[in-house]
Amino acid sequence: MSKGFGNLMRQAQQMQKKMATAQGEVEQMTATGEAGQGKVTAVVTGGYTLKSLTIAPDLIDPADPETMQDLIVLAVNDGVAKAKALKEEAMKKVTGGMNIPGLF
Repeated sequence: MSKGFGNLMRQAQQMQKKMATAQGEVEQMTATGEAGQGKVTAVVTGGYTLKSLTIAPDLIDPADPETMQDLIVLAVNDGVAKAKALKEEAMKKVTGGMNIPGLF
């Protein structure tokens, strides 16, 4: 019985190392969110940090800042959603598709 438990512990430690490696790799990945038919783009890292934001010059209208603000929010949220999907996919590869609560 203790031999089986030892094997289980070893496997858990190996999975933990793989998950830490995958997490580091994911944080280096980027996802690009878009809004306004690509006129606003937001690049977000796998660690959910906004890396860059691009706004098409023809979208900048001092008389209508609300539209630009809305599109920025949409683009950033799209980028974060895509980064989350990247992270989930990377972790599924490590866990073999198992759903482990609290992993993400």
